[in-house]
Amino acid sequence: MMQGKKAFIFGVLNDYSLGWHIAKQLHEHGCETAFSHMPGEKFERRVVKAVAPFDPRFLTPCDVTNDADIAAAFQTAGEKFGTFDILVHSIAFAPADTFEKPFLETSRESWRTALDVSAYSLVALARAALPLMNPGGSIVTLTYHAAEKYIPNYNMMAVAKAGLECSVRYLAAELGRHPKHIRVNAVSAGAIKTLAASGTGDINSMIEHYQQKAPLPWEDGPTDVGKSALYLLSDLASGVTGEIHYVDGGYNTVGW
Repeated sequence: MMQGKKAFIFGVLNDYSLGWHIAKQLHEHGCETAFSHMPGEKFERRVVKAVAPFDPRFLTPCDVTNDADIAAAFQTAGEKFGTFDILVHSIAFAPADTFEKPFLETSRESWRTALDVSAYSLVALARAALPLMNPGGSIVTLTYHAAEKYIPNYNMMAVAKAGLECSVRYLAAELGRHPKHIRVNAVSAGAIKTLAASGTGDINSMIEHYQQKAPLPWEDGPTDVGKSALYLLSDLASGVTGEIHYVDGGYNTVGW
């Protein structure tokens, strides 16, 4: 289904990352992949090991809070890929203290950091990617239900996810009317034990709660997220943009 397509994927840390599961689905359906990683030998080693099964075209360092790094990453993409079809944004971060302290005590600097890394980075990457993306290309990011509802301890990350979801709608409106007609969507994943999620509180209890309350069994969430992202990134979703697509076993639809 993705034969001949090329994807540039940001945010894979290990094989638990949702970006990794999206890459797995893309690879299995014939898509060629490339990855960014945080600068530093430790991050590079970790990502090289995680993505080895996908035989990526290239890996490149990129700190998404640094515009020069972003420019360099897409310069590499232009050299190695020429053009590409897919951008995957699987990036989120807020300082640890924002999960530990009451939301009322969020510092100005922590607010800036969370919004910069988790939301503005989508805008920055989309802007840098646009000149290299093929017509009809697709961008997918990852969000969470806390953007709409109170989730204990999620605090500043919830605000960042709300900003991210709003950014999806604005980018979809602008890029959809661009001559290249680029689509922009988000997958809102249910409770999944990733490295990032483990820092937000008792993720195991959240997963158990999903398993008890979601209409569908919530047992293989990462694969489900990967499959839904595959759909949104493929030509099967050619008429879909600006959407927040829930993949949580239907948990967001229940009220008990």
